[in-house]
Amino acid sequence: MKLRLAIVGAGPAGIYAADILLKYERSFDVSIDLFEQLPAPYGLVRYGVAPDHPRIKGIITALREVLDRGDIRIFGNVLYGRDITLDDLKKHYHAVIFATGAVRDASLDIPGIDLPGSYGAADFVSWYDGHPDYPREWPLEAQSVAVIGNGNVALDVARILAKHPEDLLPTEIPDNVYEGLKVSPVTDVHVFGRRGPMQVKFTPLELRELGELRDVDMIVYDEDFDYDEASRRAIESNKQVFVIDKVLSQWRQREVGQASRRLHLHFYAKPLEVVGDEHGITAFRYERTEPDGSGGVRGTGEIREVPIQALYRAVGYFGSPLDGIPFDEDRGVIPNHEGQVVDHHNEVVPGVYATGWIKRGPVGLIGHTKSDAMETISHLVKGQASWWTPSEPEEDAIPALLQERGVIYTDLDGWHRLDEHEMALGQPHGRARIKVVPREEMVRISRD
Repeated sequence: MKLRLAIVGAGPAGIYAADILLKYERSFDVSIDLFEQLPAPYGLVRYGVAPDHPRIKGIITALREVLDRGDIRIFGNVLYGRDITLDDLKKHYHAVIFATGAVRDASLDIPGIDLPGSYGAADFVSWYDGHPDYPREWPLEAQSVAVIGNGNVALDVARILAKHPEDLLPTEIPDNVYEGLKVSPVTDVHVFGRRGPMQVKFTPLELRELGELRDVDMIVYDEDFDYDEASRRAIESNKQVFVIDKVLSQWRQREVGQASRRLHLHFYAKPLEVVGDEHGITAFRYERTEPDGSGGVRGTGEIREVPIQALYRAVGYFGSPLDGIPFDEDRGVIPNHEGQVVDHHNEVVPGVYATGWIKRGPVGLIGHTKSDAMETISHLVKGQASWWTPSEPEEDAIPALLQERGVIYTDLDGWHRLDEHEMALGQPHGRARIKVVPREEMVRISRD
């Protein structure tokens, strides 16, 4: 018996699921095909992590080792629902795992959020990471910018906006992004969070990096640091919170006023409205909040305004529905029980599984992705009785099918070619790589 498995999505979630299954104790052989809509693998590690985060890019090394073993096939530039359908998968595989992640911005329902100059952080991240399906230009005309959110993505966006672009040159930043950032007139970036500084969602490492920016003053406000009992307890009991408190306390002692740019952190700020008209944004209006004594916040009735000309909402990522697969519109995930996909009657759908952010929502780091995949794989292995019965499970059926449909796909050798090409582009400039951005060019280089 041989399990033919399709995995849709070649980011960390999909690659870890493949790796875990291959190492899993089982009584049958396995052959795995990864389908990825982009010409290159690694998902959000390639297209969702800021270019000046080489440490997180180190995850790619681990993912590369899995793919380079050669026991997983990858079909890039193949879109599920268009190039390959659920019926195709049932015909050629025993089961499918969806690992499509979450790439849309969660919405922020306040007046003015759709004004010109108001953006989703995920779109901006895709631009500065050279995602092939996003425009090459980004409007950077604002002197004063608001970033709404208190997670790592909010800090990434704020850092990229405030950082002097020449300090990004040693990274893999695409040329069009460097040129775009170079003309930005920004002087002030304001980050707003609804709760207090001890309830933030970002990690100490991200925060500390902000304070290392050249010629950027970190501005924090003393009124935000009158801690309540819950915050003091958090500092005593949680190492991460302790470090965050330490970093912010050091910033409060710093001399400011000499730098050409400023990065402001505003806490206890509940978004109320983006102020402006069809010509653009003029201000961000918020209500000052205060601790409610039980770890949350309540409004104080005090309304404030900060003049801005652009706004980025970084309030979370959201999953996208997939053809023929149940979808929870409220949570942006595929409904499932421990990775087994369920329909609207809560009945398990045979042969269909999920892992990663499309399974659990956009929370948790790489460690969670591994344990998540382990849970899904254990159900897949035990669920042999409910697998599909494919009529054409032969491995050569898939390349033939894609060829017949005129799908110009990329494979692992192609990814190696593109990878080497990008590194070669960076070499003369002393850079790790320069990313190729246009999809057609990525495919052309991959296919030699």
